[in-house]
Amino acid sequence: MPHFLDIAIGTFALRPYVFAFFGAFLLVCVPHVGWRRCLTFTLAGYLIAFASEWLSINTGFPYGWYYYIDTTSSRELWVAGVPFFDSLSYVFLAYCSYASALFILSPLKAWRWNLVTLETRRIRRSFAALLLGALLQTMLDIVIDPVALQGSRWFLGQIYGYRERGIHFGVPLSNYAGWLLTSLVLIAAFQLIDARRLSDKAAGATGIPCHSLFGPLLYLSVLTFNIAMTLAIGERFMALCSALMFILPVVMTVLLAFGRVNRFTKDQLGDHLRDYPWSPAGSVLKGGK
Repeated sequence: MPHFLDIAIGTFALRPYVFAFFGAFLLVCVPHVGWRRCLTFTLAGYLIAFASEWLSINTGFPYGWYYYIDTTSSRELWVAGVPFFDSLSYVFLAYCSYASALFILSPLKAWRWNLVTLETRRIRRSFAALLLGALLQTMLDIVIDPVALQGSRWFLGQIYGYRERGIHFGVPLSNYAGWLLTSLVLIAAFQLIDARRLSDKAAGATGIPCHSLFGPLLYLSVLTFNIAMTLAIGERFMALCSALMFILPVVMTVLLAFGRVNRFTKDQLGDHLRDYPWSPAGSVLKGGK
């Protein structure tokens, strides 16, 4: 029992940034879809991510051949040769990418100090949300993996490597193809979990002001953290490449969002309220504003 407690404490103590992002994910996801769906996706997402990593270190699919360097299994939780925190991180990466896709695809309603994405069940289950979310998650990994590969130079530690050096700062292109495939599976799983129709409000779902911004902000927080770590280890060119890759998508998203605010149709608002009658957008109508 003392050793188990040491492992549990070490898992959090060695990776506080991962669990900070995971905690932020819970705070954002539960008000969005309810605690049951959030926890179900957490478990399903972890299992999908773990399976993808276990397969790759043993078969080379889907990320290509890589290996974990076991230097911390006596201090933090590892499962069948895979660090627990690594598979867990896929969960919040998938959710914030999917939430960002919904923000991009949905009409926007703003009033006073609030903003709501007028998403519908059709938008949430759409192929567009699936593909865009998966691409957004893969883009995050294009920033994360090169700096993670330099883990010996910052507090991550050198936890993994590739059998052959890849062309993108040491990362092989097969890794990103694997991330795209896994991201598609993860977000498809979230869509399936979210698809069950409920007759009333999902337990835990709330209309927090500007909640629609929280998913994209979590996405940007993960991006900023990794670019900051890239700069901290002195990899300026790597950081510049990462930043340049995101400048155009971020600027386009912001500009198009401003262009969509309060330009929805009555049908779009009606569809949103029909699917999510507890939405704060409905309270505005009831108040006659």
